[in-house]
Formats: sequence, structure tokens, C-alpha cells
Amino acid sequence: MISDSMALDVAKIKRDFPLLSRTVRHELPLVYLDSGATSQKPLAVIDAESNFYRNHNSAVHRGAHLIAEEATDIYEGARAKIAHFIGADDVDEVIFTKSATESLNLLAYSFGQSESSSAISLKLGDSIVVSELEHHANLIPWQELAKRTGASLRWFPSTEDGRLDLSGLEQIIDVSTKVVAITHQSNVTGAISPVSKILERARNVGAITVLDACQSVPHFPTDVKTLGVDFIAFSGHKMVGPTGIGLLWGRKELFERLSPFLFGGSMVTSVSMTEATYATAPRRFEAGVPNMAGAAGLSAAVDYLESIGMESIHNHELALTEYALTQLQAISGLTLIGPKNSVDRGAVFSFTLDGIHPHDVGQALDDRGIAVRTGHHCAWPLMKKFGITGTTRATFYLYNSLEDVDRLVEGIHHTQDFFGARGIS
Repeated sequence: MISDSMALDVAKIKRDFPLLSRTVRHELPLVYLDSGATSQKPLAVIDAESNFYRNHNSAVHRGAHLIAEEATDIYEGARAKIAHFIGADDVDEVIFTKSATESLNLLAYSFGQSESSSAISLKLGDSIVVSELEHHANLIPWQELAKRTGASLRWFPSTEDGRLDLSGLEQIIDVSTKVVAITHQSNVTGAISPVSKILERARNVGAITVLDACQSVPHFPTDVKTLGVDFIAFSGHKMVGPTGIGLLWGRKELFERLSPFLFGGSMVTSVSMTEATYATAPRRFEAGVPNMAGAAGLSAAVDYLESIGMESIHNHELALTEYALTQLQAISGLTLIGPKNSVDRGAVFSFTLDGIHPHDVGQALDDRGIAVRTGHHCAWPLMKKFGITGTTRATFYLYNSLEDVDRLVEGIHHTQDFFGARGIS
């Protein structure tokens, strides 16, 4: 074990997260390495959501009383805060959903509903481009859109080290391409996509671009203007925010050309017994009473991340990544699924151990207080590409330390010893 000297004061940060102070099996201190699935929540976020229910709970945009005004100010204030956080100029370009999955489905559904005169509509002969690295949330909606419209589905393959293979870029994205939907950072391999090259090619053929930013926005500075993308989707619960709230950012002129995804109250300007006129974005896409308390918590999450600094968080994770790569690749019998160096790579470590099922690895680590993810990680095509049924996955965040890496490595060695002692190898 080495001494822990990180840029961030991890011990101080951990004290902000109540769950991280608890013990788990055998009264061992918890090592939480599953932030890729969901992050833990600081007390500031928990308090903000609780405070909303205690003092400001009312339906937004509707009431004429003080409490409704306060609730609306909190809700719209959260929208403005998110817009600033991702570098958006117009707060009306930020739409609240229940999850990043809903955000992506909103786009896929709306693209399929657009009138044939719209540049966003799809038809037989058009193509949609994704990649083998996609989470199911950024794959299945586009599969279904292709089926509904007659468009073909194309994809960038994965390289052997879990990066995007762009060798066929100009053939995969061509004049038939109408939508390009790509992950910003893989939730399996940690590879950060070469977004600029993909977006440049997409722009050249007039395709709409969508970025699944679930694994990027929480971990490093993300500016939509710099990226030059048309839409990005991400979730609150992966960025120390509450569950049940997601985000969709898009260019306002494109939102105005999309049909609504859900219908009901708050998303109309007039209604008769036979037809309705829809409001402009963002309300056009926020039918019904939204997750107001979640927005309050998400606002507090943005404050918390900004108080630490996204660049500092990124540098901290980079140091963790470099150390973990060295330690994990030194373990005999461990196969790392993903890039073997820290260049354009996040703190995501999927691996297999010779002769031991990933679920058994996960349970053995859990017995030592180490929480990891096991399975296919909602990325079945990528698992098939690598010829495996699943992996064990450890994901690190701002509250993890070099000592947590050491605990993981010790746990892996113990797991190998245990199964080796039982004659399993």
C-alpha cells in the first residue's frame, strides 16, 4: 500500500457523503466502486431535496400563491444552473426528464413522429449511426426508430482495446446518414470517444448528432458549445444528484421542429375538444407535474461539484486511473477490458479473472466490503464482441482514493486465493 497523496482531500469529501461512513459485511468500512451505476449523494443534496418538501412543496408554473412562486423559482433556477454548468447560452435549451434513458427515447420517438417535410424525419434509405460501445439506452431506441421508419442502422466497431474504430468513418457516416448517436465515454471500457472527428463528419453530411454524456458530464468539464453537438443526454443520479431526474440539452431551433413526446398539462398554449397548440421548448417536452424536489437536489449537486471544480475532479480521477491501471495489470490472471493506458480514458475498470465467474468475483469482493458491479453492464453487443458473458467492473469518483485501489487489488488477490484453494483455476 502506498501513502495517499491526492490533489483532492478525499477524507474531507467522504465526510460529506453520509452513506460512505457506514460499515458493511463483517463491520468492514465500505469501499464504494460502483459510481458508474449511480453516485452517492452529499448531505447538501439530501438536505436540498428534503428542504423542498418541508418548505416549498407546490406544483410549479401553476399556482398564484407564494409557495407556488417559490417552487417555480427553485425549479427554473435549477434549469439555469444546469445550463451554465454545461456551457449553454439559453436556459430554454435544457429539458428535465426522468432519466437519461427517457431523454434519448424522447429524441428517438420525436424524430420518428416528425413530419416528412422536416429535415429530422427519417425514411427508407436513410441511416442511423451508433457504435458497439453503446449502453442499451443509446442503442435500443435507435434500433426501434430504424424499424419504424425503414432507416438502416450502422455502427462503429470497437477496437480490441475497447475504443471506437473510426477507420471506416466516411463509409459509415455518408450522405444517407440522418442521425449519429454516440457515447461520450464508455461505461464498460472507460474509453472517451474522439467526438470532434465524428461530429465534423456528421456536420459535413448534414446529420443530427446526439451524445450520451452520462459518463462524461459528472467526471470532466463538458461544454456544449465547444463540443458542437446538437443534443446531449445525461442523468442527475450519476453526478451526485437525486435519482428520478434526467437532462436533455439541445439546440432550440431543433427543439422547435420536434413533435412532443408526452402530452398533457403544462405543455400547451391552447386546447379545444379536437386539437391542441403546443408550447415552445422546454415546456413542450415537460408534460405533467415534474420532479421538482429532484430539480432542487440537482441544483445543489451542481453547486457541490462546482465548489470542488470539474477540472480538479478530472485530474483526481486521472491520477486514480493511472495508478489503478498499473496495479490491476500487474495481477496474473486478470484481463482488463478496455484501454491499457490513461490517454482519453476514464476511471472505469472492467475485468475478468481466469476461471472465476464475474458474479462470484463481485460476491467475494462484497464479502470484503468492496462494492463493484457485475454482469453485462447493459452493453450486450460489446460483451459478444469480446466473447464474454460479462465482467466485474470497478468505477471511481471524486470520493475515491488510492487506498481504495489498494483495497480492490487486495480483494482480487484474496478472491483468487480463495477459489484456487477450492480447486478452481
